[in-house]
Amino acid sequence: MIILVYFHRLVGVASALLFLSACASGGGSIPDGDWESRIQTQEKNGILVSAAVPSAKEAKQLFAKPLYQEGIQPVWLEITNNSDTLVTFLPVGLDAQYFTPLEVANNDFEKKDPDAPVKLVNTFFLDQSIIDLRLEPGETRRGFIFSKLDEGTKAFNVDIVGNPGGENTDFLSFTFFIPVPGLNIDHYDVDWKNLYADDKWIDLSKDELIEAIEGFTCCVTDKGGSNNGDPLNLVIIGQPRDVYTAFIRAGWDETEKVTRTSTVKTIASFLSGGEYRYSPVSGLYVFGRSQDIAFQKARENIHERNHLRLWMSWVRYEGIPVWMGQISRDIGVRFTTKTITTHKIDPNVDETREYLLEDLAYAQSLLRMGYVGGVGAVPIDQPKGNLTGDPWFSDGFRLVLWLSSKPVPIDEPQPLNWRNPFQ
Repeated sequence: MIILVYFHRLVGVASALLFLSACASGGGSIPDGDWESRIQTQEKNGILVSAAVPSAKEAKQLFAKPLYQEGIQPVWLEITNNSDTLVTFLPVGLDAQYFTPLEVANNDFEKKDPDAPVKLVNTFFLDQSIIDLRLEPGETRRGFIFSKLDEGTKAFNVDIVGNPGGENTDFLSFTFFIPVPGLNIDHYDVDWKNLYADDKWIDLSKDELIEAIEGFTCCVTDKGGSNNGDPLNLVIIGQPRDVYTAFIRAGWDETEKVTRTSTVKTIASFLSGGEYRYSPVSGLYVFGRSQDIAFQKARENIHERNHLRLWMSWVRYEGIPVWMGQISRDIGVRFTTKTITTHKIDPNVDETREYLLEDLAYAQSLLRMGYVGGVGAVPIDQPKGNLTGDPWFSDGFRLVLWLSSKPVPIDEPQPLNWRNPFQ
């Protein structure tokens, strides 16, 4: 049985225990210390849902336990049923591997504090819990769900079933993307609105866009612009929010800046072979600057991940910004003196390009897709090298993707017959 723990104003009762009072509350980097100021609210069909995610520091203050260190992340919800029918909240949609309140209360607790009053700890959580997740018309519930830890931006669904068991069952899904303090994410400092002056932007027709993309330089460069590296095999069309939301929905993680903290975490992951989902990526250059934003999908260790870099151009198509991008698959990591770590890539960069197409389609983040030239064919027996000497080969095409912040069914993306790399 899933339990939703009510959030109330906290008061101290014992040295290692916080109780909730009977008075319920109302409804570069991200500022820490005031999680309620980050509440987001959505409404559909008379159902009002608000959500927020406390940081590691805030969660410890709320629960007197280092939940983040235990891989637990509390998500606060407030659900109001303004419809005329019974509705039911389905927490499994938020996280199928949720933690129950008693699981959180007893998780490694006695080991860390053997003198803690376990009965009071249990009472603290159970007294503030609700087993029945149904909401009658006019009813409001608010509280915490304990989910797996996701740093950076927390993406989750709040699923509601209206009139459960009736003839006209209604399913509503509310999707939230909530930035959480704690990580120094690379794109937080980018001023998207002022990246280019107003008179710098140009709007192109379809034919002009294809010509511009195919005439663009083949590859990323070093900072000086004199040496070519990985191929620019990706073109994205979307507003910054569409791009950001589409990749987060597809399970891609943001990347941290190179700082002392991220360097220590990178070294620790490298030496242990452990996972570091937000590891910094090295700076590569287009338009005379390092990438505007980077995403990655890591496996169980830092040595294996897919990662991509994006640069917003000053070109618009149908009024929407066009981005140049580079995607590759890491098959190894080694340290360098300049960039902390660098990747050894899978030479078949086309395979990773096609992976992204499928991944975004399955994540319902894709509106349209097509291909254009521009990289130039690089045969397998005459590969080129990137800036660290890794070989790569390609059919020479760039994948063009229109992204959506709203879910698009997998059978609806429209293929465009611009160029065909498979002839």
